[in-house]
Amino acid sequence: MLFRSVASEADTARMAEEAATRCGGIDVLVNNAGVGVGGAISEMTHEEWNRIIGINLKGAWLCMKYEIPLMLKQGKGTIVNCASIAGKVGFPGMAPYVASKHGIIGLTETAALEHAGQNIRVNAICPGVIQTPMIDRFTHSDEKALSQLRNQEPMGRIGRPEEIAEGVLWLCSDKASFVTGHSLVIDGGWTSQ
Repeated sequence: MLFRSVASEADTARMAEEAATRCGGIDVLVNNAGVGVGGAISEMTHEEWNRIIGINLKGAWLCMKYEIPLMLKQGKGTIVNCASIAGKVGFPGMAPYVASKHGIIGLTETAALEHAGQNIRVNAICPGVIQTPMIDRFTHSDEKALSQLRNQEPMGRIGRPEEIAEGVLWLCSDKASFVTGHSLVIDGGWTSQ
């Protein structure tokens, strides 16, 4: 199967059907596609705005649109959407990214309420600054920029991808069986400042 983008409805529908066929159903969906930082509101182009919103927010919606019906058929499922601390607070110069991540939280809460009585749980994670390729692109792997990010963190360090994975695993596990509509912030205390 050729899969190009979560922003493509046809590709996303095919992906859901193929995943269900190959795996015998879909128990867990983790929406983790995300791009861009963007720019100032007055400087954004329509194309850049649409690209970031299309992948980050529309992509999550399309995945849920085509995978929730498959979960309903099997009578259960768990969804975790990747938002960000940018879904909790604003950041200058990151308008479309911030808007998309706020949207993910609203989409998560709505889907959780729509399916709470159908044995489908929907939650989100809100990572802070995590050592990923996106951070490398943002800082151009410049040690001074990375040091500034570390200094802004109450814990004095950048988070690790496996720390986010642990949060996702918990939300997908039976240990979180009474958790739905929640946005789990994993940011080393950044948003508490």
